[in-house]
Amino acid sequence: MAKFIIQGKAKLSGEIAVGGAKNNAQIMLPVSLLSEESMTISNLPLIDGVEKSFELLSDLGANIERNGNEAIINTKNVSKTELDPKIADKFRTSVMFVGPILARFKEVKFPHPGGCVIGAAGRPIDLFLEGFTALGAKVEIDDRYYHIKAPQLTGADYFFSTVSVTGTQSLLMTACLAEGKTILRNCAMEPEIKALADYLNSQGAKIEGAGTPTIQITGVKKLKAGHCQIIPDRIETGSFALMAAATKSNLKITNCNPDHILNLLTIFKKIGINFTSGENWLEIKGVDKIKAYSIKTHEYPGFPTDLQSPYVVLMTQAEGSCLIQETIYDRRLIWTDMLSQMGANIITCDPHRVVINGPSNLYGKKLISPDIRAGIALVIAALVAEGTTEIDNIYQIDRGYEKLDERLRSIGALIERKEE
Repeated sequence: MAKFIIQGKAKLSGEIAVGGAKNNAQIMLPVSLLSEESMTISNLPLIDGVEKSFELLSDLGANIERNGNEAIINTKNVSKTELDPKIADKFRTSVMFVGPILARFKEVKFPHPGGCVIGAAGRPIDLFLEGFTALGAKVEIDDRYYHIKAPQLTGADYFFSTVSVTGTQSLLMTACLAEGKTILRNCAMEPEIKALADYLNSQGAKIEGAGTPTIQITGVKKLKAGHCQIIPDRIETGSFALMAAATKSNLKITNCNPDHILNLLTIFKKIGINFTSGENWLEIKGVDKIKAYSIKTHEYPGFPTDLQSPYVVLMTQAEGSCLIQETIYDRRLIWTDMLSQMGANIITCDPHRVVINGPSNLYGKKLISPDIRAGIALVIAALVAEGTTEIDNIYQIDRGYEKLDERLRSIGALIERKEE
């Protein structure tokens, strides 16, 4: 298993480019199943979830030509409607293949995504099943599989009881080939949803309102396929911005869209972090003093839960006290115990709230990355800390950040990947 060895206190400088959005790429690959024509996808991040999506498409019968960060996918010869559990069990976004297969082939069979027990708490797929049922599908469940059939999908007026990014995207794709009009209410509004709708509209879909709480889809008989460029990863953009601020470095972030992280940039203005930005770049100017500022995660355009962990590290270097409230995912603040081990002054109020008192001197430790976002936060903490930090289980970091160590070395970070 690989690990990162990081020497702290190195100043970062220069430019770092943002890759394609993980949360856009892992949705656009299943979109290829909605048309028999060839779809070209560029700016793909070379990360684990994308690789597993290609593996699943190949198993279904798709023809795939790859060249670096670009791929041409043709699903004309796909006839299989069952997701292989050996592949689908390995990643949660395998559930995004269900809607397109159901819409095109009228049935689909699949295991619970990510290998979870059916009905387990955490990230259930109830919203998906309820949405497919609203469109006229029938759902059967046994001990291992879901089997969904829909001889004719019909438009519906559906309200999401919980705001869900993947739920919104899944029903949006499915409704494109349903008969009549579908209205989706209480939708998520992330940029990745608008990017999905923009592509589908360019290929013959009739979608209005993507990026707002209400989306209207008029079903069509057939969709074309064409070129799709994956949008810049806003979470990577924010992570690099927080990294620069926490290490008090001057850093230019390129190939990004600053408009996608306006909530974070507004906070930067409040806490004294200087920056300038353009259409596709963001430059952070290192400052010696940062003010503490409380945040509460919220669905887009609120503060992203995926930037909460890196923001916590920044607040350990800020002057004063602040409250961090996590409202999206349970147990997502548990990792802060590792920051306490490094010297941070953090008080846990409950599983959803911590108080940070700063600034604190951080010191290198041996750590284990628990997930993607806590993993990048630990990398940032290691860059801030005095001494050497070892981070194990970096597979979790690689899932979200392509060739992170190589890119960070290019801007002055003292980081090494060690295979064991």
